[in-house]
Amino acid sequence: MPRRLLQRYMPHPDTLRRQRSLRLLAGMTGDPSLWVLSRRSVANAFSVGLFSAMLPIPCQMALAAFGAWLARCNLPLSVGLVWITNPLTMPLIFYGNYRVGTWLMGTQASEAPAHLSTRWVAERMADILPALAVGSVIMACVAALLGNVMIRLAWRWQVSRSWKRRHLRRRRARRDEADE
Repeated sequence: MPRRLLQRYMPHPDTLRRQRSLRLLAGMTGDPSLWVLSRRSVANAFSVGLFSAMLPIPCQMALAAFGAWLARCNLPLSVGLVWITNPLTMPLIFYGNYRVGTWLMGTQASEAPAHLSTRWVAERMADILPALAVGSVIMACVAALLGNVMIRLAWRWQVSRSWKRRHLRRRRARRDEADE
């Protein structure tokens, strides 16, 4: 992963410490290990963020921040990745989690009415919740594992590609010096 690209979009720890709303977290955001951009910290941040995003719970960002603090991985990436489940994508992702849960539990999925409403969901919550919980935990684990592996592979590919480019530049520079 291009470290400079990630650093360009990440907030600086000092700007977060100056925010009044985040003063309670000043001790946590002051830890330098939460701001490091290394292969391990970014890959683990993807794991924490994707795991938190797949769970149908309130305060996903707080869970991601706490997970980043426990895993000593990149805090802004962990918290930012929670927004994969935004108000537009949340119904699709959680419905997919529910379908995975019903498949794993061997139960029949509830048929949705023609006009889906919060009242219908509230009435069926006892039927929906077990399958949704099982499917969400399984999908959270799968997303965390895949995210971690994919970031590590992409990072490694990027580093090897930059090494090859550097090697070619040096070889050309030596050849140009020899020609002079």
